[in-house]
Amino acid sequence: MTDTATIYALSSAPGRAGVAVVRLSGPAAAEAVLALTGREVPKPRTASLRRLKDADGAMIDEALVLWFEAPGSFTGEDVAELHLHGGRAVLAALFARLSQLPGLRMAEPGEFSRRAFEHGRFDLTEAEGLGDLINAETEAQRKQALRQMRGGLSDLYEGWRTRLTHALAHLEADIDFADEDLPEGVAAEVKPQLARLREEIAAHMADSRRGERLRDGLMVAILGAPNAGKSSLLNALAQRDAAIVSDIPGTTRDIIEVHLDLGGYPLILADTAGLRDSADRIEGEGVRRALARAEAADLKIVLIDAADFVAGDIPAATRDLIDADALVVASKCDITEVPEGEAVNDRDVYPVSVKSGAGLIAFLDALRAEVESRIGLTGSATITRARHRTALEDCVAALDRFLSGASNTAELAAEDVRLAARALGRITGRIDVEDLLDVIFRDFCIGK
Repeated sequence: MTDTATIYALSSAPGRAGVAVVRLSGPAAAEAVLALTGREVPKPRTASLRRLKDADGAMIDEALVLWFEAPGSFTGEDVAELHLHGGRAVLAALFARLSQLPGLRMAEPGEFSRRAFEHGRFDLTEAEGLGDLINAETEAQRKQALRQMRGGLSDLYEGWRTRLTHALAHLEADIDFADEDLPEGVAAEVKPQLARLREEIAAHMADSRRGERLRDGLMVAILGAPNAGKSSLLNALAQRDAAIVSDIPGTTRDIIEVHLDLGGYPLILADTAGLRDSADRIEGEGVRRALARAEAADLKIVLIDAADFVAGDIPAATRDLIDADALVVASKCDITEVPEGEAVNDRDVYPVSVKSGAGLIAFLDALRAEVESRIGLTGSATITRARHRTALEDCVAALDRFLSGASNTAELAAEDVRLAARALGRITGRIDVEDLLDVIFRDFCIGK
């Protein structure tokens, strides 16, 4: 890292608050504390009540000052934290004073975490986990982010990379030190090891993108004919009037989205236009968008008016949407009763009345179970970002080339293993040729 400036920023939420936390990190942090308080930094990890003063000696505020000595700090640098009152004028006065001090500047977004990564405090996946933890809105998101921040993905990927590095060391040794007294068949032993590793990675990737869906929210589309009760169901699930409810067909024309926490799982719930043929160009566009959202959705809630269901008059456009990714609701059951145990296209039908509340609990339980089966936490860490998946795909592709023998020389085969290891290293941000050298000389004692 070439930037030696000491950075500062508000680390707590912006706006008025009882307490605000301002963090400073870098070589001039101790001098900044001395300039602000007229006293040396307190003992590490000990809170000290100090008066913060401006350039003229006038008091800005009283604050608790904490000192974290490098490398045992969040960033790996000398870090000071100022816990002061969270008024806007207080913070403005403090930042004005900090901007006057030599060697200090305002931090860029994410720069504290960037410095922590560059000083080896955590790797890229752990840094991403920290960001996800800060942004988590549901309990399941919090648990997934905490697992990643504490090294769940890092340990898995670094373990795989270590195995690749060892295999590569054996291949390189077989090539470069063929005249040395090395064990026979070293390279031949590598292939079954890497075949097993390839299957482990492939199994990890075959996760239906559950980690990414949990992080971003499961896309759920509410679909059905006009006046089937889609907007009423959306409002009932959101527990507010998010969509206009009317008995006039075609009221909903554009997609209305609501973010919902369902038992700790994040949903992006979309109310869509009623599915029917229409000469109205605007309504027709709404229907097109509804069908596009149905195609893109992770899960569909398909509504059928109870009267149509009982009469056996389910609209074809509605029936066509009922598949393994659909939950079927017979709506308006306060008007027309639908017996329990019915099904359409081998999917259970849940009789619901939004008006009376009948059936809502049973449907919510079914919805939650369906969501949990798709994005619920498993026993191991899961992929949470597209960049992870892309790197893993590159790793598997390189291993496939090696295992197929497509690389017709030992050097090219070793290069495929090296590329596989580098792909994993891109995920965590730890790519170091010294790892390879260490393994070669430790395992084979070259030049003893």
